[in-house]
Amino acid sequence: MSVVARQGFKYTIIGYLGFVVGALSTYFVFPYDFEFYGKLSYILSMSEMLVPIVVFGLSYANVKFFHQSQKDGKHQNILSLSLLAIVFNFVVFSALFFLFHYIFPEYQEKKWWTLKFIILPLVFVLALSHVFNRYVSNYKRIVVPNIFENILPKLANLGAFCFFIFLGMTQQSAFAFFFGMFVVSTIGYFFYANTLENIKPDFSTGYIKKEGLWKEILNYSFFGFLGNIGNYIAIKIDKVMIGDALGDEEVGIYSVLFAMISLISIPQLGIFNISAPIINKSIAENDMEELDRFHKKTSLSLFFLGAVLFSCILVGFPYLVTYIKNGALLQESELVIWILGSAILFDLATGFNGNIISLSKYYRYNIVFMMFLAVLTIALNYYFLEHTSLGIVGVALATAISLTLYNIVKIIFNYLTFKIHPLTIEMIFVSIISTLAITVAIVLPDFENNFVNLIYKPSVVLLLIYIGNHFLRIFPVEEYINRNFLKSIFKFK
Repeated sequence: MSVVARQGFKYTIIGYLGFVVGALSTYFVFPYDFEFYGKLSYILSMSEMLVPIVVFGLSYANVKFFHQSQKDGKHQNILSLSLLAIVFNFVVFSALFFLFHYIFPEYQEKKWWTLKFIILPLVFVLALSHVFNRYVSNYKRIVVPNIFENILPKLANLGAFCFFIFLGMTQQSAFAFFFGMFVVSTIGYFFYANTLENIKPDFSTGYIKKEGLWKEILNYSFFGFLGNIGNYIAIKIDKVMIGDALGDEEVGIYSVLFAMISLISIPQLGIFNISAPIINKSIAENDMEELDRFHKKTSLSLFFLGAVLFSCILVGFPYLVTYIKNGALLQESELVIWILGSAILFDLATGFNGNIISLSKYYRYNIVFMMFLAVLTIALNYYFLEHTSLGIVGVALATAISLTLYNIVKIIFNYLTFKIHPLTIEMIFVSIISTLAITVAIVLPDFENNFVNLIYKPSVVLLLIYIGNHFLRIFPVEEYINRNFLKSIFKFK
């Protein structure tokens, strides 16, 4: 078995393990106390939003300039200076943070100020982890970093929650455990990087001064910073704004609902790993006809799979929440599932619009689009939270509107630039079949046993979509469920 195959197989196992831990926690543990879970979600979201400011794109510079600096024997010099810069940036950021709240004391009433004792240290630890994560990726090792990046944060949430809610520990002790898990992750990154190659600190500046390399590093890091902070703001700001405007319980409810509906985007992760080289090759060879064909094919696959999962979630949700602690609170906000799910489904239908731009010479436009998404998301969230009484439903609307407009802008850009787009007539057929399947499942009579309904209603959806797809030949389901394909999953050559 090749190194790539072994890494890919182990990465998949770790990925599914993380999914199971996250799903079980989301459905059956965190609903015991939405308020405390919301506080944990707020802390992590706020910290992750601030991390790009401290990192300032230096993590990406450790990838961009790795191979050349490795040839010169100076790759650890760039790593050492990056870590030193993180320390300097954090000190400056912390000073400005306290100065800002001293000049404008009214902001001391904000939740981020009351939780600063854990948010600021967490920002520093996460910033160091980001640099080590990118540095380790140069050695084509993805399994252990996946544990640090995906498993340990889930265990941090789960452990802190259980210590506080079920074991009666103080909130400060639970926060200490939560923070400690991220410290363990950062230390783990360091020791793992050291096993790949013995780390020897080198803080000399002669190499980066030669031929103005430091200017290239700062320039590249700056663009990485813009893209990274735009991305984090766009995907994390909703929980932060909910926490400040509505409270921790609403953050917890929204986080659980968001985690549930995010399941429909799972197929996207695996397909991109396969698609990236093909997209890159088509762009390099200027084969726009092949790129357009492949773009449409992958977009339809993602949309179809997402529509199936979304339809099952919609009809099963009312019965699933009956088995979840405080499920009535989730039931009251069911509209969030419908709104967010529709937006994510359209996101899947647009395929890899952003990745096509990123892999082309127009990659800087992706940063502009991401900043557009971030600003629009903040503005819409502010409007719905401050000027309506919709609560987290308004936040879901804000996210859906901004994400949809963001994808439309990318569709238009790719069409004008490359003459390609992801939308096909088959997507309309998928939408019609899914809508009919959902409608039939909803109007069918319920059994007294909710577990039976939880199995029976999604099964009806699956059957009707399968029948509709069989006659319309939209998606080649048979190719994905035949014996030879299933056997191929377990082959690694």
